[in-house]
Amino acid sequence: MTLQNRVDPAGNICSVDARGEFMGNRGGALHTADQRIVRTQKSRSWIICLTEFKGRRRKLMQPDRYTELFFLDEVTALAAGHRPCFECRRKDAHAFAEALGQSRGEKRLSAPAIDNLLAPERKNGRSSPERVVAQDEVASLPDGTMIRQGETHYAVRAGMLLPWSFGGYGAPVEAYTLTTAPVYLATPASTVAALRHGYLPVFHSHAWRPET
Repeated sequence: MTLQNRVDPAGNICSVDARGEFMGNRGGALHTADQRIVRTQKSRSWIICLTEFKGRRRKLMQPDRYTELFFLDEVTALAAGHRPCFECRRKDAHAFAEALGQSRGEKRLSAPAIDNLLAPERKNGRSSPERVVAQDEVASLPDGTMIRQGETHYAVRAGMLLPWSFGGYGAPVEAYTLTTAPVYLATPASTVAALRHGYLPVFHSHAWRPET
C-alpha cells in the first residue's frame, strides 16, 4: 500500500510512489492507527529533516508517533512551509535562522520565533493577493524560491525555472515562456527573505544546475 506521506510545494500530503530526498514532520501524529491522514498538522513546528541520522530507524506511521513526511528536496519542503530541523540539521537550521533574522534586522531567530512567522503565512491561500508576483520579477527571485502558475510549480535557479513534479524537475525554461496568467509565490514570504539573505537550500540531486 502506498502511504499518504509525500508533500507537494503547496503543502498537500499525497499518496505517491516516488521517493523523496528529505524527510520532515509537523509536530506529531497526523495519522490514525490504520495509517490514514486525518489532520494537516499537530503543532506550528513544521520541520525538514535528514532521511538518515545517527543510525536511527523508524517504522512509518506508528501509533502515537509523529507522521513521517517526505519531500522531493529541501526546496519543495521550504515552499510547503517547513524549516530546517535544529537537531538533525543544526548547521543548516542556524544558517536559516541567521538569514531570516538578518532580513528583519535582528539576530539569529529561535525555532519558536521562526514557527510563529511561518504559521500565519501558511494560512494565506495559495491564490491570495499577498502571493502574487510580477512576471518581470520572477527571474530575479532568489535561488530556491518556488512559484506557481496554474497547476504547475517551478523552482527558481540561476534565473531559470525548473518545472516540479514528485519524480523530479523537468528541463529548465526561461521566465518569459510563462503565459499571461497570474504567477504566485509558493514559498512563504519570510522564507523568500531568508533566501535573499544568503540561505542556500538543497535542490534534488538530479536537478539542473548552471555550468560553473
